[in-house]
Amino acid sequence: MTKNNDPFIDIRPYNDDEIPAAIDRLVNDEEFISAILQHRFSNHAGWFKALMSPIVKIYLKMKWSKLNSVDTIQQEVKKYLDQTLNTTTNGVTYSGLEKLDQQQAYLFVSNHRDIAMDPALVNYGLYQNQHKTVRIAIGDNLLKKPCATELMRLNKSFIVKRSAKGPREMMKALGTLSGYIKHSLDTGHSIWIAQKEGRAKDGNDFTDPAILKMFHVEGRKQKVDFAEYIKSLKIVPVSISYENDPCDVAKARELWQKAEQGSYEKGEFEDIESIIQGIVGEKGRVHVAFGDVIEDAFETPEALAEEIDRQIHLHYKLFPINKLAAGDEAVESTVKQTLQAKLAQLPEGAHPYLVASYANPVKNQP
Repeated sequence: MTKNNDPFIDIRPYNDDEIPAAIDRLVNDEEFISAILQHRFSNHAGWFKALMSPIVKIYLKMKWSKLNSVDTIQQEVKKYLDQTLNTTTNGVTYSGLEKLDQQQAYLFVSNHRDIAMDPALVNYGLYQNQHKTVRIAIGDNLLKKPCATELMRLNKSFIVKRSAKGPREMMKALGTLSGYIKHSLDTGHSIWIAQKEGRAKDGNDFTDPAILKMFHVEGRKQKVDFAEYIKSLKIVPVSISYENDPCDVAKARELWQKAEQGSYEKGEFEDIESIIQGIVGEKGRVHVAFGDVIEDAFETPEALAEEIDRQIHLHYKLFPINKLAAGDEAVESTVKQTLQAKLAQLPEGAHPYLVASYANPVKNQP
């Protein structure tokens, strides 16, 4: 497939031969450089940052000169991830991986708590167990800056065009996305996608049937019925649980404001701040459970959504803070102190939202 007749060129991750040019664009992106300087030298004067700008560019050019393939980039990402998991978690455990075939491509449909860490943790487990890493679905709402798009496409992410306007444009975007997912799976590349648009800020992990309908758009084109087509995708539900959600207070505040004022206005850099907080914040213990490949015939998106939810809820690992939030007082006093410390950061009206985010996984268990 040449670039001229590549139907997925607008949304797919970069190929090996496109990586040097993408890195070059990134290094010469002033917004990207200034974001690094702001993060690294936040307490320094403007003139100092201006002075550092060309130095940072030279440093990055040298540091990234060896990154010339998807694999070399993933090796680099893994180094950072090793470091992050060592410093921000009390251990990450996995279950269900032994049931998966290392030679098979799967469509991993996952609950969604954290923008960057959810797919990173899935990848980490797959990589450690000699599986290929996944291609990651990411909404274009997170890619408002060109440098964010470059970074994501460098690391095996493909773009879900949520901002498509008008029925025709939306159908075209859905068709391309559905075709790309099937093309990836058919060519041996697994996919990670969240079970619904946006994170489950209230702790309720439920699949949006609209996502499952989107999977079948390509099937309809091929005149294959829903049940048969879905079986060909090898869907595996994935359940990710964090003992401590680094963004829990911010999520509770947002839900409370929405309920009180009828709407919530996101700050310009709020998504980026959530991503950073999710990466650097303390996560406690983390568990990632891979469910069973869905091989039964499900005639409707709603019936399939129920099965995905059943597996995600069943395999969700509950921690003492979940049990405490759901009303079980028989936990250590340190857990109670942790929950109190979270609540202390919020106005009283927002307390029930934070408690519910930890209690709902208990209530949803079958």
